[in-house]
Parts: sequence; C-alpha cells; structure tokens
Amino acid sequence: MQGLEKNIVRWLSKTELERYRRQLMLHGFTVDHQQRLKDSTALIAGIGGLGGTAAMYLAVAGIGEMVIVHSGNLTLSNMNRQILMRHEWIGKSRVVQAMKSIEDINPDVDVEVYDERITENNVDRLLNGVHIVLSARPNFHERRILNNACVRLGIPMVEAAMNGMEGYIFNIIPGITPCLNCIYPEDNPEWEELGFPVLGAVSGMLGSIMAIEAIKILTGYGRLLLSKMLVFNTLDMEFRKLDISRDDNCDVCG
Repeated sequence: MQGLEKNIVRWLSKTELERYRRQLMLHGFTVDHQQRLKDSTALIAGIGGLGGTAAMYLAVAGIGEMVIVHSGNLTLSNMNRQILMRHEWIGKSRVVQAMKSIEDINPDVDVEVYDERITENNVDRLLNGVHIVLSARPNFHERRILNNACVRLGIPMVEAAMNGMEGYIFNIIPGITPCLNCIYPEDNPEWEELGFPVLGAVSGMLGSIMAIEAIKILTGYGRLLLSKMLVFNTLDMEFRKLDISRDDNCDVCG
C-alpha cells in the first residue's frame, strides 16, 4: 500500500487519550486502534455535503493527517449541506475554510488543502503518502480517475454518492472487492455536477457512514462492507445491502 512509505509514528499524547476516552470505551477498540488512526492519512475528494461531514468526523475521531481536494469558492447555495462552512466565507475558497474549521475542532490533526480538480496529471501527487481515499466528488470523471489510481497503487477507497433522499456506499479494496468501474462501467448521463437535489441531512448521514467505514479500514476494527453495497431511501427509511461482484473483464481491475 503506497501510504505505508510514510511510516511515521506520532505517539498519542495525554490530551489525545482524554479527547478520545469515550471511543476508547467501545468494546474491542483499543489504544492500538487509536494509534493506527493517528498514524493514518486520508484524502477527502470533495468537501461538500458528503466529504465535509466525513472530514469532520474523521477529525474528531483522531485521524492524524487529512488531505482535502476541492476546487472553487463557497456559494450561498452550498450552505444547506456544507457544515464546515461559514456564511461570512461566501465567495472564498472552500478548502481554506474547511481547514480552518477542522483546526478549530481538533488542532492535533494536520491538514493539507488543494483548491483544484482531480486529474490524471495530478492524482499521483495528491495520493502520495495517503492510506485511504474518500470519494465524494459530484462527478463520475474525477471519481473514475481516483478509482483507477487507487486500484493501481493499492489504496482502499470509500465510494459514496447521494441524490435527493437516496444514496449508496461501498468500499473498494484493490484485489479483493469490485472497483467503481465493475459496478458502473458507464456514466449516468442524467447526473449533472450541480443538477441533482440535496437535503443536507441525507448527505450528512451518508458522510458519517463514510467516516465510519474509513475508520474501520484504517484501524482493523469491526466488520467492513466487503463486496456489498449499502443503498437507502430516506423518504420511506428503506435500507438494503446488495451483493456486488468483481467483473473479470473489468478494464481497471479485471
């Protein structure tokens, strides 16, 4: 796994042990799990309703380092779902405000930000030293670039998306589970980047689940969604887990 090259151990302080005391009360969750989380770096691809919530909960859980990638400035229409943002920051870079909010929440988390889109030219640079990716970009083009790079580099990725009251999430563990291209070999032409409805609470719920799966992958705690997709519709509170399988003929991981 590429991120293991870093291999930097940053020991937990007394302050951090007290900060995370309540989650250390979880059955089977040990100081070793907490240390693994601190020694991990997560890339958050998209800091909107999904990624912003996931980033916040990774920060309060004690992730050691976070790389946030999102292009563009904050708009008023972002404010119904982007919980790291502030009204007075409208018109300014979203990633800078996200970094400020995370540092206010937990100053022990190191944050790097990149105000740019993910491309084939920059993806390897952005993934350098990363242990996990949270895929929350509002377009399939950037998601596919991340998927292809993560499969090639052996980096796990949590893939999630929502539309209106619905959403899905599944984990991509290279060599073990299906990748994004196995499940969605073609783009959905109806999914425009800013053309789908969002209820903030739905994106926040899904972002929280993303953070939970990322923590489980990084620490080895709990049981993962492996070759399963969680789909839900909050309009009638229907939740299902679907079996998904690798495509032997997949152009990316087959």
